Amino acid sequence: MRQLDLFAAGAAPGFDPAFRSLVRTNLAHGAWIDHVPGWVHGHDALFDELERELPWRRETMKMYDKVVEVPRLLSAVREHPLVEQMRDALSERYGERFVYMTAALYRDGNDSVAFHGDTTARDMIEALVATVSLGAPRRFMLRPTEGGEHNKIAMPLGRGDLVVMGGTCQRTWRHGIPKVASAGPRIALMFRPAWAKNYRTSLS
Repeated sequence: MRQLDLFAAGAAPGFDPAFRSLVRTNLAHGAWIDHVPGWVHGHDALFDELERELPWRRETMKMYDKVVEVPRLLSAVREHPLVEQMRDALSERYGERFVYMTAALYRDGNDSVAFHGDTTARDMIEALVATVSLGAPRRFMLRPTEGGEHNKIAMPLGRGDLVVMGGTCQRTWRHGIPKVASAGPRIALMFRPAWAKNYRTSLS
């Protein structure tokens, strides 16, 4: 059973194209993150729509000498009017066209993603990745590639929050969503520029 946001119940989905609540945090090694709490309003309705209509699929990945199931469901996102408007607003804000849109459904606390830098982007000097978190909050973790165990950053993201990772973040930092004992479902809606053409969504 998904716990709804009482303040957003029944609200039509939308977002703030002016990014009025944006806060930038400069990290080490030329990395930065922008956080816009509650960027999407009426997020419960958008969650329900995407959960119901997207063509969710399972994926597998090779881990050492085993093939394991990716612990979340994945989907491409196409021809959704509101998501297209978000993409346009992000592209205008950051001066780079966000071309590819994908989504990951974390069904409960068992679904997760290990610390990683995005494929292709982690080999680039700088790269942009934007993520909107819908549904139940989960801890979004960041740590530097070197010496990361003692310099972790944790941000609870959900209920329409936006995070944009920029600068060297994909190369010099790693990010992930750890498993937890209990959590409601969450959708991560991700926007990437043209470098993501060959991006493996299993690492989203």
